[in-house]
Amino acid sequence: MTTQQLSRERQDFLQTLAKHRGFLRYTVEGLTDAQAAQRTTVSELTLGGLVKHVADVEARWMRFAVGGAAAMRSEPVDWENQFRMGEGETLAGLLAAYDRVAAATDELVATLPDLDEAHPLPEAPWFEPGASWSVRRVLLHVVAETAQHAGHADILREAIDGQKTMG
Repeated sequence: MTTQQLSRERQDFLQTLAKHRGFLRYTVEGLTDAQAAQRTTVSELTLGGLVKHVADVEARWMRFAVGGAAAMRSEPVDWENQFRMGEGETLAGLLAAYDRVAAATDELVATLPDLDEAHPLPEAPWFEPGASWSVRRVLLHVVAETAQHAGHADILREAIDGQKTMG
């Protein structure tokens, strides 16, 4: 299915998400693995770690969109190391993994029968007890997460070599 065959709403989701993914990718362009693994603030954030985190978050939320909280939790999360590059990880490898997640998300957005389908959220202190999110709400959340972390990445990159994504 081509983008033109999708509803305007689905096109908007895909185009907006692609734009913010592109900002993140541009921000890490030309970095060495050492630079991508470098902490430039007091936080644990690294540029490579942000790419890894955004890919993981997107994949988890897409599992939720299809199968609810149980599907979201079907793969373990390394909460401690999700914002860092691990031993043997490369920026190229993390970007390739992100590309695979992005392609799967794009296909899912194009083919899911109903964006109104909803699932109860997993129990967590940051979610309202008993709340449910529609696929549409999940997609909005993924766009927001990607945009927020692209902004974080811009700050980290500027601290490395002065490069800015915009401006």
